[in-house]
This record gives sequence, structure tokens and C-alpha cells, in this order.
Amino acid sequence: MAGHFELVDAPDGGYRVRMLDGSGSLMAISVTFPTKRAAVAGIAMAREIAGTGLIRDHSRNGAGAVIRDRLGPASSPKDNAAVRGKKLSGAARVVAG
Repeated sequence: MAGHFELVDAPDGGYRVRMLDGSGSLMAISVTFPTKRAAVAGIAMAREIAGTGLIRDHSRNGAGAVIRDRLGPASSPKDNAAVRGKKLSGAARVVAG
């Protein structure tokens, strides 16, 4: 279930990149890039970060911890309806950053 990127016009000029999952749900939207070329370079950077970047938890109780995710690819909210209420046992581990 691969997603895709879309280049869209930014309201204040330039371009933004939208990342959508395989079902077409919006996952993320980028900052404004001045040119299409810069937006495409931003996609290349996002791909690199997504494949290798750490997950840092800066939520209220996260204290900057690094989450070492051992789960498979994230599913869409539609997919999650089937597994609501089930616990994940040892699926993710939080390591102090």
C-alpha cells in the first residue's frame, strides 16, 4: 500500500508537498518551497529522513526520548478500526535521548 507525494501551489506563492498514504489520506504537508525543483529536492530529503531518521518524542510526557519503533508500516485510520482496543505487547521500546 504505497502512498505518493503531490506538488501543490502554496497560498502565499511557491509550492508545497503533500504526502498521502495508499488510500489517499493526508499524512503530512511541507513548508513552502520557492520552486518546483526545491520541492522535489525536499521530497528526496523526506525520503532519506523517513528511511533512517530517529523518532524523538517531544509530547507532554515524552521528555525528548527516542522511540525505537519495531512495528511494521503505519496503517491508515480506516485500517485501525479493525484493531482498536487490542494491546501491543512489547512492540515499541522508548529509550532516553
